[in-house]
Amino acid sequence: MTELLEGFIPYPAEAADDYRRRGYWKGITLGDHLDEWVKRYGERIAVVTGEERISYRELGARVDHVASHVAALGIRPRDRVVMQLNNVPEFLYLSFALFKIGALPVMALPAHRETEIRYLIEFSAAVAYAAPLEFRGFNYVDMVRKIAPGTPSLKHLLIAGDKLPPGVHSIGNMLSQPDPRGAALAGGQRPSSSDVAFFLLSGGTTGLPKLIPRTHDDYEYNFDLAADVSGVSADSVYLIALPISHNFPLGSPGAFGVLSRGARVVLAASPSPETAFPVVERERVTMTAHVPAVTIQWLNSPLREKYNLSWLRLLQVGGSRLSAEVAARIKPLLGATVQQVYGMAEGLLNFTHVNDPQEVLYNTQGRPMSPADEIRIVDWNGNPAAPGEPGELLTRGPYTIRGYYKAPEHNAKAFTEDGFYRTGDVVRVTASGNLSVEGRVKDLINRGGEKISAEEVENLVLRHPAVLNVAIVAMPDPLLGEKVCAYVIAREQAILSLEELRQFMDATGISRFKLPERLELVERFPLTTVGKISKKDLREDIAAKLRAEGKIS
Repeated sequence: MTELLEGFIPYPAEAADDYRRRGYWKGITLGDHLDEWVKRYGERIAVVTGEERISYRELGARVDHVASHVAALGIRPRDRVVMQLNNVPEFLYLSFALFKIGALPVMALPAHRETEIRYLIEFSAAVAYAAPLEFRGFNYVDMVRKIAPGTPSLKHLLIAGDKLPPGVHSIGNMLSQPDPRGAALAGGQRPSSSDVAFFLLSGGTTGLPKLIPRTHDDYEYNFDLAADVSGVSADSVYLIALPISHNFPLGSPGAFGVLSRGARVVLAASPSPETAFPVVERERVTMTAHVPAVTIQWLNSPLREKYNLSWLRLLQVGGSRLSAEVAARIKPLLGATVQQVYGMAEGLLNFTHVNDPQEVLYNTQGRPMSPADEIRIVDWNGNPAAPGEPGELLTRGPYTIRGYYKAPEHNAKAFTEDGFYRTGDVVRVTASGNLSVEGRVKDLINRGGEKISAEEVENLVLRHPAVLNVAIVAMPDPLLGEKVCAYVIAREQAILSLEELRQFMDATGISRFKLPERLELVERFPLTTVGKISKKDLREDIAAKLRAEGKIS
């Protein structure tokens, strides 16, 4: 295809030519990459789900079969398909089938509900919706049927599951039915490697997500280089327990990076110790990806003593900053080396390396994985930050987008005139040359003009022996504008007061204006759809409590 997808901002021609010349972009579509993996790895096991083991040859055949059926439905190149499948092999079958025919998956998350799905279908003008029948007690078909009357573009429901209701297309049945065309792409128009392959969703905690267009070229480079940095080999066994449609377990290196090496992807429904530990033992899992909240669950689970987790060699942690205290417990308790991963669905990925010293492994979020990654750190006025000082991270490179899909007004704010993406993250470069994530531009608490990093305060609170986990948020104050509020999950049977916490932190030498001025003890934190702590919900909660107490209007 030569004509650009309307609403897609491509890489500048000069940059694209440079990325191809330097070998970063290989000029091969994701569907063609799968065909290469199938030829190369054949009877090796590609995917494990429950008791089922799927070879590379079987994976390729199933993808082609689904592609033929999807094309027979009339789904064409550049048609959008909202994908809300959970961690099931049908996700891989359908994703690669769509890549082959040039249709564009929109990677929704299992936790999304009617508001988000309606928006994604309407905004993308999706012609199809793919999901399980049910997952965790929620019926996705019932939800989308409520949405369908108001979304005229939607024509097909592609559903995974048993005993499906009438009027939907079973992805499983496609595998058992005769191939309607004999070839997945018969009569079809093959996509180009520079075309958009699919859309990821922005990870913001406010508003509806923006669509992130990833091309075949840029995303292959993304997961290929991530596989190198993560040390993926043909012997790797990679557990996917986070939602597979998220960028971290999809391509950082994720399922795609692992498959590119002839290694094994193991799918699990949940990262909880109850679900994941038996799988780690049975499948001899060597690596997996976590968000910090899951890591803390694994470290504190009594089930660690029940299951053999000794196969685990690498534990990737990303999504939000991992505290040094938690990072230091991973090797002694789980036997795995921690690899901090700081990245974004928009592109840039940073990794610590397994041979880094502990100071780097525990206290930084790594360094850009590509020699072509360009970064700037700027102060609050947009000028270069002084060496070692925190500032907002700006970036561009061969796998970082140049604009969100159909979002010109937001793009004008989110990207500089010369194509750098404004991440909204506050970072500083350490003496080792690695990045330390200090928080979000919007996660700074402005207490009477003093800027307080929530991350900094959280790391100190986590040192208290009574604290299991903490989230620091701004609470409104009529005099100072904002003050520091600490939401804390205490360890079992531990007792903690605000005064005790303040005294403990004061003894560390922290500036007194950074000390929490309110403590909220909770049993759990609200989470976003990707498992991050939802600070938006916590800010709303404390504001509501202050209004109820008459402290703010």
